[in-house]
Order: sequence, then structure tokens, then C-alpha cells
Amino acid sequence: MAAPRSFLWSRAVFLTLLTGFVLLPVYVMVSSSLKPLADVSGKFQWIPSGLTLTPYRDIWKTVPLADYFVNSLVVAGAATVCSVVIAVFAAYAVSRYAFRGKRVFTVTVLSTQMFPGILFLLPLFLIYVNIGNATGIALFGSRGGLILTYMTFSLPFSIWMLIGYFDSVPRDLDEAAKVDGCGPLGALFRVIVPAAVPGIVAVAVYAFMTAWGEVLFASVMTNDTTRTLAVGLQGYASQNDVYWNQVMAASLVVSVPVVAGFLLLQRFLVTGLTAGAVK
Repeated sequence: MAAPRSFLWSRAVFLTLLTGFVLLPVYVMVSSSLKPLADVSGKFQWIPSGLTLTPYRDIWKTVPLADYFVNSLVVAGAATVCSVVIAVFAAYAVSRYAFRGKRVFTVTVLSTQMFPGILFLLPLFLIYVNIGNATGIALFGSRGGLILTYMTFSLPFSIWMLIGYFDSVPRDLDEAAKVDGCGPLGALFRVIVPAAVPGIVAVAVYAFMTAWGEVLFASVMTNDTTRTLAVGLQGYASQNDVYWNQVMAASLVVSVPVVAGFLLLQRFLVTGLTAGAVK
């Protein structure tokens, strides 16, 4: 049965408006990043009178953007790898084995998502400072401390998501692997992990994006040498002026790794988010 013509027209209008709503901020960012500062500071012009690539050159000089970029890659990458590795082992244990306190563990993992992150800011700050004073291990103001901080947010969601995904993998695969001589770890890495690649990729993307764009903890837990991109963008605002064209240019440059990774892993991400929902 063919759809009514009114439905087709309504759908076309709705999708056009939605596309314009999504692309409008992108156009403003791109056009503003190609304008001189005087044009950006004045009345906004939909069609730029003059284009320049100077903001893309100056963003590396106004602030040490390259250093911030490296810090963000190291922190987000390490937090992602650690979260995925720990979540794989924890989710496999919960999914495949019965042990005392299993239900309490899963409920506790899920309940951590109910609290806003700002509640953990002061406790983590005090813990890091006291550890540094007692042991000399500098967690506050270091990349390692920020990695641990981001893991506290990404790990619960990662474990909970992988539990549902591992539950959807047939247990017959584990039995077949044991018949072939594999132990628990052999079955995990040779059978379960390859079958759960979409879910693991989805968890990795979530953990990376959470760490890449986080601002609150990065602004408190870092210093001038460990500052990340999300906080470093504030350096384009001086006491007298804000370099809006450089802010827009830097924002686009910062978004490139996340957007490129999302486009490359989109197929795995969609599969991983939906496959564990139905057993």
C-alpha cells in the first residue's frame, strides 16, 4: 500500500527542517573560523565578505594546542583501553559464573550511574591530595590521576553494557571451546571476544568520547602541563577580547578525531548498542 501524498510531503518538510537545524551550527562554526576577528566580533554575516585561513594557523600559537592535543589523546586513549580491558573480564565473570554477591555487584555497578559526576569532584580531589602527601605519588595534576577519574565514570556503564552483550552470546560456544581444550581465558579471547566485537567497540567509543570532551574534572585535576583540549580552549579568551574565529577553528580541529572515529566505527557502534538488548 502506497503512502499518502500528504505523508510524503510532511516527511520531506520535517527532514529538511531537521537537517537545517543540525547543519546550521556547523555552518556558523565553519564560516566564523574563516573570517578575520573584526568580522566575527561584529554583526554576523551569513555570507562572509572575505575568507582567510589565518585563524587555523594562529590557533597553534595563541595557546599550546598541540600539547593539549597530546594530553587529550593520552588520557582518553589510556582511559578507554583500561576501561575496555577491565570491563571485558568483569562482564565475562558476571555473565558466565555464579558467585556470592553477584547480584549486589551488578546492582552497585548500575546504581553508580544515578549520581551526578559533580558529587565525586571534592572526594576525588581530597583522595588524590592525601595520597600524594602520604606516598609521594602525584595523582593530582597528573595524567594518571585524570585517567583514573575518567575510568570511574566509564567502567560502570561499560561493564553493564558488556554483561548484556555477553549474555546474548550462546553458551554453547563456551562448551565447544572447552571441548577443544580451551580454558576459561582461552574461551574468552578465542570465542567470546571475537563474537562480541561490536559491543566492545561501542563501549570503547563511549569511553573515549566521555574522556575526550569532559570539562569539569579536567579543569580541576590538571595543571598547565597536563591540561586537555576541552579546558585548553578557554585560553583563547583574554582579559580584553575573545578570539572567536580561533575558538571556532580550534573547535573544528578538536572535533576531527571524534567525528572520524565515529564514522569509521558507526557500523560496529549501532550493532553493539542494539545486539545486547534482545536475547
